[in-house]
Amino acid sequence: MIINGKNAVLGRLASSVARELLKGEEVTVTNAEKIIITGDEKKIVAKYTNLRQIGSPQHGPFFPTRPEMIVKRAIRGMLPYKTPKGRKALKMLRVYANNEDKNAKSIATKEIRTDYITIAKLSKHLGWRE
Repeated sequence: MIINGKNAVLGRLASSVARELLKGEEVTVTNAEKIIITGDEKKIVAKYTNLRQIGSPQHGPFFPTRPEMIVKRAIRGMLPYKTPKGRKALKMLRVYANNEDKNAKSIATKEIRTDYITIAKLSKHLGWRE
């Protein structure tokens, strides 16, 4: 299954992808940097910046800055990844930042929201360089 992430809300996309992975289906998410997180931009950036500062660089927890890895971590959070079934499901996931596919299924929201931030913009705030 190929899913286009353009204008999809991160949490809704992550839960639907996790559900498909647990069924045993291979899932590919494209356009990860165009996925959105709804809410106030400043609060979202502050939250993710705080997540990056927790722990130590040697022992973790490690939080990514690349867009595709942020999406993969959100999906991992919806899976029981410490069990064999969850680890197997996570291995069947592929996430790409900038990859167009005409056969991709879209999970985008129907309404246009004004209060959101894209994963690409959030990644740049966290220190990602293209």
